[in-house]
Amino acid sequence: MDASAPSVAVIVDVSKSRSHADRRALQREIEDAFGRVNDTVTALQPLAPTVGDEFQAVYADVGTAARATLLARLYLPDGVDCRFGLGLGEIATIGTGVAGVLQDGSAWWSARKAIDEARRHEYSKLGFVRTWFSSSTVEQNADDARFEGLVNAYLLGRDHIVGTMNPRARRLLLGQLIGATQVELAAQEGVTQSAVSQNLSRSGANALMASESLLSGVES
Repeated sequence: MDASAPSVAVIVDVSKSRSHADRRALQREIEDAFGRVNDTVTALQPLAPTVGDEFQAVYADVGTAARATLLARLYLPDGVDCRFGLGLGEIATIGTGVAGVLQDGSAWWSARKAIDEARRHEYSKLGFVRTWFSSSTVEQNADDARFEGLVNAYLLGRDHIVGTMNPRARRLLLGQLIGATQVELAAQEGVTQSAVSQNLSRSGANALMASESLLSGVES
C-alpha cells in the first residue's frame, strides 16, 4: 500500500457484545455479513476480524467507506449491531506479526479516535449513533475540518434513519443499494410493488439512497 496516498481506515466493534449469550455464533454471523460486504464493495483491505470483537478494513475514499459501513449494518442479522470508526489519513506498513502485516499511521489513529467518539455518543442523548468519521488533518486545515463536519452530519442522519427502520425496511433499503428492482423486492417480500415504493419513501430509504449517492461522488 502507498503510504503517501490518503486512505480511510475502518475499525469496527460489536455493540453490547457481552449481552449476547452465544459469542461464537455471534462472531460467525458477523463474519458472514461482512463477507457479503467484501463481495459487494471494493476494498484496499477487506473487512476482517482482528482481536476479540473487533474488525478492520481499508478503503480508498470516504464515499466507499461510508457505503461499506452502511451495507455492513444492513447485512447484520436482526438484533445485532456494530460501531464503526472511519479515519482518513496515511497508512504505513511497519513490520509483520503473528497475525500478518503490521500497520500504523494517521488513518488508524483517526479511526480509533472516531470509534471512541461513536461509543461515547451511543451512551448519550444521541444513542442512535453507530458511526463516526475523523480526519487526521483537521487541526492544520480549516477546509478539512469543515469536510469532517459535513461527513459526520451525513452519518448522524443516516444512523438515525437506519435506527428507526423495522426489519423489512432495512431489507428493502439493502436490496435497493445492491441493485434489486422494486418488482424483485416485492416478490421477495410477498407484497405489491406499490407497497415497496411506499415503504421506501416512508422509511427514509429514498433519502438515504440519494444522500449516499451524493457522498460517493465526493473526493476525500
